[in-house]
Amino acid sequence: MLAALQDHFRPGISPGHDVRAPPVAFFVVVDHILLDVISAFRESLEGALLEQQAVEERFQVDVFLGDVSFETSYSLPGEQQPPRVRVDIGLEWPTWSQSAYRSWSIGEPPSEQPEVVVEVTLRLQRLAVAPDRTAVLSVLGNTGPSIAGEPLSRGGVTVEHGYDDDEAAPSFALDITYQGALKLTEPLLEEPNRLDDQLRPLGGWVASALVRLADLDLPFLPTGGPGASA
Repeated sequence: MLAALQDHFRPGISPGHDVRAPPVAFFVVVDHILLDVISAFRESLEGALLEQQAVEERFQVDVFLGDVSFETSYSLPGEQQPPRVRVDIGLEWPTWSQSAYRSWSIGEPPSEQPEVVVEVTLRLQRLAVAPDRTAVLSVLGNTGPSIAGEPLSRGGVTVEHGYDDDEAAPSFALDITYQGALKLTEPLLEEPNRLDDQLRPLGGWVASALVRLADLDLPFLPTGGPGASA
């Protein structure tokens, strides 16, 4: 597995490289463009004063296909736990993007520019009744913010219905997903610090959308405990 990860993240290193060599690979990983993208997304969301849900962060590698994914969640400041509204950010670095990035890094022209698949999911949760999908969508647009000039498009809507136990009242949740891709053009590859400017509008859009969702006249279940209220 370690050899596969090193080969995946280290442009120009051929398969079979001695993994017992000094741990220089981990410093190379730090310089990978995907980590610059993750950092820029964090800067955008935290710049909008959103609070990270630390337990929700995940970094995963598909050791069979080679795809890499990162997921994190943020909520409005001052929300109870779990929050009534939150945003889930999903980033996927496909194997073909890694191949294109490797070609670019060693001076070979890639067949196409690498990209990061972006998924932004706005989530209403702890609802006491099934939400009116039309009413919820009425406060959101058909497109999301632009990512490097490309707007995210709204995809499907998912409604969840669950019980904590046989005696508890049901709880409901609704997810609205926006999808798109961050295309890593030559200027962004050469100067990753430009990503901050490209992604800055995302945080403001997410914060505004979460506020609009939180302001909907919807009944929420309490978080539990004495004196808890919805």
